[in-house]
This record gives sequence, structure tokens and C-alpha cells, in this order.
Amino acid sequence: MSSDLPTRDAIVATARESIARGSKSFALASRLFDRVTRERAWLLYAWCRACDDLADGQDHGGTLQAVEDAPARIALIHELTDRALGGEWVGVAAFDGLRLLCAEVPIPRAMIDDHIAGFALDAEGWRPETEADLLRYCHHVAGAVGEMMALVMGVAADDTDTLARADHLGLAFQLANIARDVREDAAAGRCYLPKEWLRARSSRAQSRGANAESEPRPSTTLGTSENLVRLAEMAAEYEASARIGARRLPFRSRWAVLAAAGIYGEIAREVARRGADALDKRVVISGASKLGWVIRAFRQAL
Repeated sequence: MSSDLPTRDAIVATARESIARGSKSFALASRLFDRVTRERAWLLYAWCRACDDLADGQDHGGTLQAVEDAPARIALIHELTDRALGGEWVGVAAFDGLRLLCAEVPIPRAMIDDHIAGFALDAEGWRPETEADLLRYCHHVAGAVGEMMALVMGVAADDTDTLARADHLGLAFQLANIARDVREDAAAGRCYLPKEWLRARSSRAQSRGANAESEPRPSTTLGTSENLVRLAEMAAEYEASARIGARRLPFRSRWAVLAAAGIYGEIAREVARRGADALDKRVVISGASKLGWVIRAFRQAL
């Protein structure tokens, strides 16, 4: 690396800042990894975060907003990723970090493209028709990341069952996110609740003689307590599957994964507990509760 190019340490430091700003939960869990795995996890997160921000016009997350040039943004993600994986120094830390990461960990290009495909669905204004569509979206935006993280943690590329469990952890995380963010997504013109769920709910309401317009909350379009509970139950099922895969990881990685699973699992459980009230105020897990999950995960990992 020539003297005018950023060092690996500098790129890792930028990635560390990215995860600290973008996700306090993931930042906390990442501290539990050994140093090498931790730095590689930061590099992967930074690329995912940069793609997400580019696609949605955000800065390390925050309020979701509609963008007018969505297809051009997806094209830019593809271009920068292609250049980085082609061995070029892009000049954008997150993409240069992906270049470094893939030189250290052989991540299949299919997994990388799988993740970008999720942003493309949002750019197209896509909505899930069925539960299977919802799970396909969750795979793209989070399950594929789980698979890549498994490789970062040392899982063999041919260990298909453990990779599938890692995919399931991503599904659990994303289902929890969707349950938590139903109202925020709707404000940005998005809805990840399958249309078949909403139609079934509407039919049941009509059979009871309910008038959707008279309801105190916009539950017909945003979902009901029943749908939030359904998301939480799905998240719990995939979390349980992921915990089986976590047993096969080295201790520090197992600890980190179980801590993250516990924290995001609590988000889903709290949304289900609040029901329709979760539409009024975003569910947030306290720092003390997160630390509690770190301690519990340590015991579980043993």
C-alpha cells in the first residue's frame, strides 16, 4: 500500500466509528469478539451501513425518507462494490474496507450481490404479497449478512447447515426491526407486512361489522397487535434455530452472537407485549438491559 493510501488501521478505525454511530446494540456485541474477528466484523458492518445509507439517503440510519433517484443510488452501490472487489482503491472507506475484508476472508460474490438485491427491492417500491416474500426480503437485507458474518467468524464455506443458521439469525433480527418500525416505515411510504396478512385482517374485521375508518389507530394499513405478535413469533423461531448454530462457533464468537440474539429478541418480545401501543412509540432497549443480555449470553456460551 503506497503512502498516500489509507492504512488498514485507519480504515478499521472508520469502520469502528460507523458501527458506534449506526448501531449501539451491534457495537456492544462486537466488543465480545476476539480482536481479529471484531475488526473484520466492523469492516463488514461499515460496508452494509454505507450501502443502506446510500440507498435510503440516510446518515448512519436515522429517519427513513423517500429518495427521488433510487435506481441511480443502487447503480452507484454496484459500481463502488465492483471497483472495490476488482482490487481498486475506491476512496470511500466503507468500500475500501470491503476490499480489505475480502482479501482476508473469501466471501462469495453471490452473498454480496444477495445483500444488494434487498436495497434494489426497496428502490423498486416493492411490497411483500405473501409471508414467503417477506422472508425473501429479510434474507436479502439481513440473512445474507448473517451468512457473511459466519464466514468472518470462521465457519467453513461448505458448512451449509451452520450458514443456514446464520441466515436465520439475520431473519430474526430483521423481523424484529420490521415489527419495531412499522409506523416509521409507513411514514416513508413502505410496508413490509404481507398484503395477504392485511387482507385477512380486513376480512375478519368486516365479518365482525367493524368500520376501519372509526378505529383509533391506523391498524388496517399498519398492522394490528395480531400481526406484530406474528412477526415476533416468527423472529423467535428463527432465533432458536440460530442458537443451535451458535454452539458450533468459537467461544468469543458464540458469546457475541448470543448477546446480539438476546438483545434483538427482547425488541421483538417487547413489541408483542405492547401490541398496538408499539405503533405509538418506538421500542427501545435500555443500556442496562443490553448489559444484562451480555451477562446472560456469557453464561449461555459456557
